[in-house]
Amino acid sequence: MNVHTKKYLIDGPVGKIEVAVDAPDASRESGGDARFAPRGIALVAHPHPLFGGTMDNKVAQTLARTLVQLNYVTYRSNFRGVGETQGTHDAGIGERDDLRAVLDHMRAQPGQADLPLVLAGFSFGTFVLSHVAARLAQEGQEIERMVFVGTAASRWEVAPVPENTLVIHGETDDTVPVQSVFDWARPQELPVIVIPGAEHFLHRKLHILKRIIVDAWR
Repeated sequence: MNVHTKKYLIDGPVGKIEVAVDAPDASRESGGDARFAPRGIALVAHPHPLFGGTMDNKVAQTLARTLVQLNYVTYRSNFRGVGETQGTHDAGIGERDDLRAVLDHMRAQPGQADLPLVLAGFSFGTFVLSHVAARLAQEGQEIERMVFVGTAASRWEVAPVPENTLVIHGETDDTVPVQSVFDWARPQELPVIVIPGAEHFLHRKLHILKRIIVDAWR
């Protein structure tokens, strides 16, 4: 994402998982205070790997960049068979275990065991993250907030999400029609923020996505 992005491999259920991490700029956020601490940690999940989705997708990067600006140590990882992540695509099933491995790695880092957690996904990433979140809830683990962009409700069974989840969708999305997101959100009484004129990848609308997220945190 930038010159400060760190990329490395961690152990996963079926091999290595490629991870990228971006941390807030302590010198900027705290005036150089060595005691500076992030407000939380965040995990971003990317779109479908069989259609070119990677952790460097522009929407995934915008999510990560925005969360870093909001003072979260932000992690992205490549799904199976993408980049240096080993394994083969598992239709979002094994990928849940992979994201759980990344979360365990995040929690194991110094000072991050008890920090608030944000989960953010785009398209296929929302489907996978929804089930990861459901598993965390069953285990009694708290999630501060979730951010879903292009929620893949017309293509996969996206699990219900917490009531404070931020759901953002493009008005003219023909990959995942916004009506399918309304149908998924309606039983949950979950608001959906629609970006006028935006298609699935939010071309020329990423600045609006960023603004919506930052405003939601104020």
